[in-house]
Amino acid sequence: MNKEAFLIMLNSNDVKIIRELAGKVREVAALPMQEEKRKLWRRLNGLKPVRPMVMIDQVCWNEMDLNGELTLRCTDKELRGYEQELRQTLFQWKYFPVDMVVEPFIRVPKAINNTGFGIAIEEEIVATDSTNSVVSHKFENQFQKDEDVEKIQIPSVTHNQEETDRRLKVAHELFDGSLEILPWGMEVSYALWDTLACWMGAENALYAITDKPEFVHKIADRIADGYIATIDQLEEQGLLCGPQSIIHCTGAYSDELPHEGYDPKKVRTEDIWTFGLAQILGFVSPAMFKEFEVDYISRFAKRFGLVYYGCCDPLDKKMSQVRMIPNVRKVSMSPWANKENGAKEIGKDYVFSCKPNPALLASGKFNVEVVKEDLLETKRACEKYGCSLEFILKDISTVRHEPQRIFEWARIAMSIV
Repeated sequence: MNKEAFLIMLNSNDVKIIRELAGKVREVAALPMQEEKRKLWRRLNGLKPVRPMVMIDQVCWNEMDLNGELTLRCTDKELRGYEQELRQTLFQWKYFPVDMVVEPFIRVPKAINNTGFGIAIEEEIVATDSTNSVVSHKFENQFQKDEDVEKIQIPSVTHNQEETDRRLKVAHELFDGSLEILPWGMEVSYALWDTLACWMGAENALYAITDKPEFVHKIADRIADGYIATIDQLEEQGLLCGPQSIIHCTGAYSDELPHEGYDPKKVRTEDIWTFGLAQILGFVSPAMFKEFEVDYISRFAKRFGLVYYGCCDPLDKKMSQVRMIPNVRKVSMSPWANKENGAKEIGKDYVFSCKPNPALLASGKFNVEVVKEDLLETKRACEKYGCSLEFILKDISTVRHEPQRIFEWARIAMSIV
């Protein structure tokens, strides 16, 4: 299909909507403060911070719409995706920007197919709010005997160049003259235990570590092999993403990446960040954490330029093991971590990536003083031990349909840093 024939298929009103929004994003992206924020992130990620940094991500967008500012007006499904991204960017910049950076480009994902491990998740789902993507899951245990390990297939990665070209044609028609077009490869992460929890259920997986450790090792080894095979294929085919602006909800700007010899047409794992986590292993001992997580993720992490490690798992008592993982630069300290102990263990060696408790925004009454003290407690601990610090508010399932709670949290956080 030639470009001229394709463009006729785009709804002219949809195109107008996108171009108007893109123009507004371009104006924001051109502000000098965007580069100032990038420099602050680079300093933080280089462990020489000017001040703590703040990000807000994974927002309950279904509760955010004010005055129709987030209401989608395009009719085409593909264009509605771009429209949503642009509207959310402009909305966040207006109401709770904290240290976000608005970029002068739009990422167009390459048409990459990953067959995965060949296992379909079997589960029951319960939703309490039909407009919210956050739901409850009850997973069926698909790994109960040795033969079940053979279910795990090594992923195969392919690229549909024709579809990628089509996506790029659409993007150029929409954004030329306003935003740069970036063909975007795959961002990769390591979540062996999130994967296994979806195949077995969290409780079954944890019991299996104790009851059938060798069986679990066979599964973990097979999954780890799959992760390595995936990044090998992505790297060989030039399908990895370029140097990132964001890594797991936090700024990824760095003076250390990409490495020497970087080719944007064939990005290597060593040129980019990855992130890893083992959330359900928050319940196991440091020794088990080392045996069932660190020994496996290290094979993966050593391939990358920098690593962000952890998520909701409390890691303040497992830093000796986290230190064994290659290339770690940021360590998540979740609401379940002891702040004082976490800061002491991290010291000046990593970024203390604080995850303030999003439940403080979901309580019956939003308590400004509790939010403020929560942030100050972390800041004081990090100052005491010389930690580089960032506050990453994420996993916001609800604000009880009061968007102002996020706006106020942002104001408090920025006043503190």
